[in-house]
Amino acid sequence: MDVLLIILGIICLLVGLAGCILPMLPGPPLSYAGLLLLHFTERAQFTPTQLFVWLGIVIIIQVLDYFVPLIGAKYSGGTRWGTRGCLVGTIIGLFFMPWGLVIGPFLGAFIGELMGGRDSMQALKSGLGSLAGFLLGTVLKCVVCGYFIWEFATALL
Repeated sequence: MDVLLIILGIICLLVGLAGCILPMLPGPPLSYAGLLLLHFTERAQFTPTQLFVWLGIVIIIQVLDYFVPLIGAKYSGGTRWGTRGCLVGTIIGLFFMPWGLVIGPFLGAFIGELMGGRDSMQALKSGLGSLAGFLLGTVLKCVVCGYFIWEFATALL
């Protein structure tokens, strides 16, 4: 039974890592599930504190993943037009996966700034800020999944 759980855990970790880039898959939650599967084996036991801290990290990363593009648009000089446009673009982008999640926030912030009366250069800056926020969110998810893979490997060895 342990071998099956370990194999399923490895699959969850690898699919979770792929989910950092493929928006159809929830990367960090799948990787966390891989750690939970390893926890239920005789090979490794994690403390409840570790499991709850990791769960908290997963929740924070999942929430941030939706808001980091908005923050990027705001801190790149965007107005509330750009921030709202970024939010609308993100929601619309969900229907055009996978590229919609990359292009949606960018176009939403860009169009929102144009609708708010900003010139095209300032609107482009806001759009690029939202794109940078999206990329930062992707990097954060990859780091968390990589850390979970590291914990899994060290627990097995």
